[in-house]
Amino acid sequence: MSTPDFNLLLTLDVLLAEGSVARAAQRLGLSPSAMSRALARLREATGDPLLVRAGRGLVATPRAIEMRERVARLVQDAEAVLRPAEKVNLRQLARTFTLRTRDGFVGNFGPALIARTNEEAPGVRLRFVPKLSKDNAPLREGVVDLEVGVVGDTASPELRTRALFQDRFIGVVRAGHALEREEITPSRYAAGRHILVSRRGRDRGVIDEALKPLMLEREIATMVGGFSTALALARASDLIATVPERHTGNLRTGMFGFPLPFSTPAITVSMLWHPRMDADAAHRWLRACILDVCAEQAVTLIG
Repeated sequence: MSTPDFNLLLTLDVLLAEGSVARAAQRLGLSPSAMSRALARLREATGDPLLVRAGRGLVATPRAIEMRERVARLVQDAEAVLRPAEKVNLRQLARTFTLRTRDGFVGNFGPALIARTNEEAPGVRLRFVPKLSKDNAPLREGVVDLEVGVVGDTASPELRTRALFQDRFIGVVRAGHALEREEITPSRYAAGRHILVSRRGRDRGVIDEALKPLMLEREIATMVGGFSTALALARASDLIATVPERHTGNLRTGMFGFPLPFSTPAITVSMLWHPRMDADAAHRWLRACILDVCAEQAVTLIG
């Protein structure tokens, strides 16, 4: 079976609307002879004369009358598909977005982001899922709409990224901890018992690498998979948690945080998404919300 010429749909729509080969030709910018040839092809494709002479004009056949509204809808739908997306109506938007993040981001930025989206688009729900690995397959497969984290070497080059904020590691202990009372030196920091945050169960991390040139080694008392867990343990013990400062702002309330007495690499936290979501109006709105919330948190911290 040959593939139908979908260009004929537009011709058929205009012919049925005008009921005249001459007027249809003028509307489409064609010659009357070209329009007559198109009508002949339509008759062959549908197996119906569609328009027949009645006196000095043409009248539609029952089949043509039957399909007139359907053809018009098809043409309108096709035109809508090929037009740029209209601005999304946030008040009527009903959609669930899945965001893959670390627990610290949810605890620190989640409340403000949920409040912002709920105010502008009450029908939108945010679904946060844990970021257990750096595998980008969920973004490619559409299981995850957007991811927040550090862009690693394994990130797919096809993904779109946008930096959200710069962060740095700091030490955190419970209020009244011994480290709160004296100057914190590299030796005093390393001498404590520490919580290591590692999603992949590694027994060493970036902090341990930074201590090596100083000939220091910290004692890892326990390992956990997330920053919120590390802070919960530090809050209830004498253990030291080392966490990103901005990423955990709200989670550290009532605790003592201090700059590390040695240099560590800066952290850039970004959002990542698949390029097929670039032009999606609702997704663009969500990305703007996340940017704004992160910027507002920065102003709060600086202030």
